[in-house]
Amino acid sequence: MRILVVGAGAVGGYFGGRMVAAGRDVTFLVREKRAQLLAQNGLQIKSPVGDLSLPNPPTVLKQNLQQAYDLVILSCKAYDLGDAIESFAAAVGPDTIILPLLNGLQHLDVLAARFGAEKILGGQCVIASTVDTDGAILHLNTFHGMTFGERDGAASSRVQAIEQQLAGAGFDVNVSTAILQSMWEKWIMLASLAGSTSLMRSNIGDIMQAAGGLEFVSGLLDEASGVATANGHAPGGPFFERTRKMLTEAGSTLTASMFRDIGNGARIEADHIIGDLLRRGREAAVKTDLLQIVYTHLKTYEARLLNQPA
Repeated sequence: MRILVVGAGAVGGYFGGRMVAAGRDVTFLVREKRAQLLAQNGLQIKSPVGDLSLPNPPTVLKQNLQQAYDLVILSCKAYDLGDAIESFAAAVGPDTIILPLLNGLQHLDVLAARFGAEKILGGQCVIASTVDTDGAILHLNTFHGMTFGERDGAASSRVQAIEQQLAGAGFDVNVSTAILQSMWEKWIMLASLAGSTSLMRSNIGDIMQAAGGLEFVSGLLDEASGVATANGHAPGGPFFERTRKMLTEAGSTLTASMFRDIGNGARIEADHIIGDLLRRGREAAVKTDLLQIVYTHLKTYEARLLNQPA
């Protein structure tokens, strides 16, 4: 199976790098600057589960894409989705399968509109990683898994073939017959964590110490869960209780990547993680008061970022 990984950053670079090391036929679609850095330093992964150094990893620039790939793994940020689609479109043939690992669900409709719904799998990943100033990928804990499946829940032969390709590549691989439910549940957790830590500019432990902190985080989780329920994906009891415990743990240092992005003055996925959830909640006429506060805060940050002098 010929696999194209779009990008070689914190997510695509990590999973793709592990696959290359395991002997899979993987090529990274990268921009010219990243290609030069990879040619110079190789693909470096620093991880508590094992470091990896790949000199000269296989890369291609978008203008050099000349043939279709069997599988395209897409792991860009939501705000880069449009550019990413244009970059890999030439690699999509009649039998190409696209596996997106983005947050939320809005990207599924965008990809389906461009390439056809039959080509798009549901997928998500669990990993905390970042890229340092030298271009190395830093894996921040021991979690590194990928879950995917047909959006209609079918146990298809193509999903089984992808599972065989990814299995044994140095990270956890799971096939799901309820991938949309899994994506909704991750979205609930992420919106609650990113929304609360970004708005309050601190970690969960600090928020729990503040007057009203517990009530705010619990309320935000309830609103996100209410949106999912109204859209036919009520969170399961074990997931909900586990998530509530994680988001209300005294002394926790847990934050979201969005919180860290704001601290670094970087772009954020406000529309994809919070805005789209808010829109779906309003359409379903469920309570979204706290989501609106979070969204207004994040959009204000984006406006300030946009208005900063170059």
